[in-house]
Amino acid sequence: MQQLNVIGLGKADTEKLAGKLNQLLSNYQIFYMNVRGFHWNIRGERFFELHVKFEETYNDLLMKIDEIAERILTLGQQPQHTYTNYLDNSSIKEVADVHDGRACVESILQSYQVVIKLQREILSAANDIDDEGTASLMGDYITEQEKTAWMLTSYLK
Repeated sequence: MQQLNVIGLGKADTEKLAGKLNQLLSNYQIFYMNVRGFHWNIRGERFFELHVKFEETYNDLLMKIDEIAERILTLGQQPQHTYTNYLDNSSIKEVADVHDGRACVESILQSYQVVIKLQREILSAANDIDDEGTASLMGDYITEQEKTAWMLTSYLK
């Protein structure tokens, strides 16, 4: 007989899914700090435009970080919470000393590509175990971020 967690999902299934969510959390944390650095260090003729956009972006990322951690807890698991874990488990790498707006936007676009891919994997895994909460969260993120990726690509042309 399968052990269920408090929301009626299999404990083994949610443990595996939470592992993927912790990987996503790690990517978001590094992504967030990179964008924070872009916001602080941007220079040049597009400073005012990009400074505001980067603040909007990191605020959105921070909200998602909290939602992902809370989803992991809802699944009965523990979110990672050290930068050592984040650095070890993130496909997104730290970016330092970037001041050029175009390079910052390119890095943000690449980071969205990483998280969108991982979120699709999580969406599929959540659907496999009938975890509507996680699937819905991932679907919402993907929809929003695909549009953002298109807009960033248009900005770079």
